[in-house]
Amino acid sequence: MPGKRRNHIVPASRSMLQEMKYEIAAELGLPVHNPLYASSTSGTTDTEFAGELGANYAAGTETVEWRHLTSRENGSVGGQITKRLIQSAEGELSRLGLM
Repeated sequence: MPGKRRNHIVPASRSMLQEMKYEIAAELGLPVHNPLYASSTSGTTDTEFAGELGANYAAGTETVEWRHLTSRENGSVGGQITKRLIQSAEGELSRLGLM
């Protein structure tokens, strides 16, 4: 059953969140396929941090779809997105003198 699409208050946020998702996955060493960069990369990823998540990806692993990652791996990406969004909001509130 396909999930419901969420209506974003700021439409541009959708692409920003997608970019952030792939950036964080790369930082964690998760070999997810990014369709935006598929033609510009060799299809491999750095896996320095993947072991911390219990992943067993060898360096140079071919990319995979999100559905082939574990719940823990996907949750780690989502958790990092949330953490960064909160840090960004706190920084903006602090800059405006509201915090």
